[in-house]
Amino acid sequence: AEMQKYLLYNSVEPEELPTLKELSTVEICKIWSGMSQHIYRHLLKKRAVDIGVGSFAVVPAQASVAEGKVLPVERPMLILSKTLKMFYNLESEEAKIPDETPVVQPDFEKIATHTHFRQEIVEQCVQETLHCFAGALRDNKEVEFSFR
Repeated sequence: AEMQKYLLYNSVEPEELPTLKELSTVEICKIWSGMSQHIYRHLLKKRAVDIGVGSFAVVPAQASVAEGKVLPVERPMLILSKTLKMFYNLESEEAKIPDETPVVQPDFEKIATHTHFRQEIVEQCVQETLHCFAGALRDNKEVEFSFR
């Protein structure tokens, strides 16, 4: 049910983003930095993290090294949910979460403790940002999300 709210028939209006309006850019970045560290810790433990629009997971890949040799490597990826891809008619690399990988939800309480924000602020900030992201997908805008 989490994912349904990112399937938008209409553009996102500013009043749908009350928390983002209250927070400064620095605060939003702090929350996402906490979110990003939280995801990273899970990835190190071979878990995937479902953030609603998709899941961050470590997937097997191949790196080309000298003379056409390939090296098996693992790389972190955001694997968009199939429903979201179909809804917005997106093309992306066919990648799937390895079967043995457990999928977890973000622990907003933990992130709140690390970032010194109230839990509902962290949760709303993340969800509203993703709502914005879905809005940009809906309106066919360029989106750049940078994670360390």
